[in-house]
Amino acid sequence: MANGVWHTEYGIEINLSRRDLGHPDRPGLLDEILTPTSQRNSQLLECLAHHYGSPCESERGGKSPWMFVRRGRAGSSRPLVAAHLPVTHKPTPGESDQHKAMKERVVTTAARNGLQADTEVRAANGRTISDAVVTGPDGQRIGWEIQFSPLGASGVRSRTAKTLGNGVFPLWVAKDPTAHLIDRAPWARINDTPWRDIRDGQHLPVRGGFRRFQIWRCTPRDPRPCPDGKGQCDNIHTAWSLPAVCVPEEKTPFIDTLVVRSATGEHVPVFVPSRADGRAGSYMWVPAADHQQWIDYCGEDLTPRPSQPGTDPDDVITFTEDDIDYTCRWGQETETRARTSPRPRRDTGQSIGRTFNPATHLTVIPTQRATSTVTFSRMTSAQRAAAAAIHRCQPWELGLCNGCSALMRRHGTNAAIFCDTCRRTLNNRVPSQAGPFREQPAVPMR
Repeated sequence: MANGVWHTEYGIEINLSRRDLGHPDRPGLLDEILTPTSQRNSQLLECLAHHYGSPCESERGGKSPWMFVRRGRAGSSRPLVAAHLPVTHKPTPGESDQHKAMKERVVTTAARNGLQADTEVRAANGRTISDAVVTGPDGQRIGWEIQFSPLGASGVRSRTAKTLGNGVFPLWVAKDPTAHLIDRAPWARINDTPWRDIRDGQHLPVRGGFRRFQIWRCTPRDPRPCPDGKGQCDNIHTAWSLPAVCVPEEKTPFIDTLVVRSATGEHVPVFVPSRADGRAGSYMWVPAADHQQWIDYCGEDLTPRPSQPGTDPDDVITFTEDDIDYTCRWGQETETRARTSPRPRRDTGQSIGRTFNPATHLTVIPTQRATSTVTFSRMTSAQRAAAAAIHRCQPWELGLCNGCSALMRRHGTNAAIFCDTCRRTLNNRVPSQAGPFREQPAVPMR
């Protein structure tokens, strides 16, 4: 594809291989040329060969000499590339029938279940907030973003921030497992379904973006494979899994169910941070009861927080600092696109969870000083974070001492079962006085 275009309004060449595009005096030029064609003059960018009177293969083929710029993909590189617009391009395309049918489906489902729903809700400045907004009994507003066409990562984050700023919680709907919106905001994925089937009420299972919580002891009697690949490791595993792979299998919800329960609060959005990078992670919708069970066991509130500023890998552009190629590359664009790496699948369906030492749940010693476990379970996320800083651990690694119920680091690598005081007491005991540890029942399977 071409690495240069002509800007018809400024009368300048733009070198897409240069970090400053060849014009260090125009800092806003990159955002301008990346503006979707539907929001700008379709003849803003011109093929360089056409501008200088050389043969434009696109025009000779009966197509358009006008161009658009996008982020390409070549392995791990993301260069800027220019491609010719189709001659049939419409500056202001309307909604697809599939998009309209899905939007009407959300509103109809909400109204049928006694919920208030509106389409094309606008903010005070007149701009549309969401395709459809469903309001729950307690006033919670869920903004449905039907995104069946491609949208970049920066666009997803920008629209999500604007929606939240207007007091509406976004719920993105996709049909493509490679969509950029997946895990960049609360989302749900359905199958690519004809618009007539959507309109006529055909069941639409949620294929991605909804999970159930599981907790189990990794023993030979359990049919689930060890998430850590250790066979039967005898540890306790927790996991957020697709309903279809749960043991026993859970029911996969339909999109109509999510319309209602997201507004009533029965299903809630969560963000499970990555263990490697806390800024990265997975968004998902889960039953509120499952989220509470996670909090009780892992001590971590997964309610999504406003995203922190950071760099998304898909926003990073690769600049090679090459010279402009003035040759029209039309006809080679399809071949080049076929050679570039396909967009990776973002909806992998892989379970996400943590592993805990079973000894911290299976042995106890006589209590020496009482501390209410209810107090620990009711600690706020801020209190847990402060306690984790004191004990130099992660919030989900906190727990109570088996001997005295004191707050301590109980989970994770090299975690202890008893606090320092209890360990000293045990070490000073006569063996006949210590008595055997009592084994508690294993964590029940779900």
